[in-house]
Amino acid sequence: MNVQIRYFAAAREAVGREHETVQLAEGSTVAALLETLCERHPDLRAPAADLRVALDERFARGEDALHEGAVVALIPPVGGG
Repeated sequence: MNVQIRYFAAAREAVGREHETVQLAEGSTVAALLETLCERHPDLRAPAADLRVALDERFARGEDALHEGAVVALIPPVGGG
């Protein structure tokens, strides 16, 4: 299945692009996707621990299943004050 990835802030800097399409096995989870992305983009490993993941515009957990055409956003924490 194909999944659309959108990178923001530090994640975008780590991979050097704003988006990409990743092909995964059916039944893959958010956690499996993150591992695949870290293997593909080793510089993503450092910020990956702090990323929030949104699946189809809703925050997701590692065990959440992906589906064909899913849109996944990797969002670093936002500071403020």
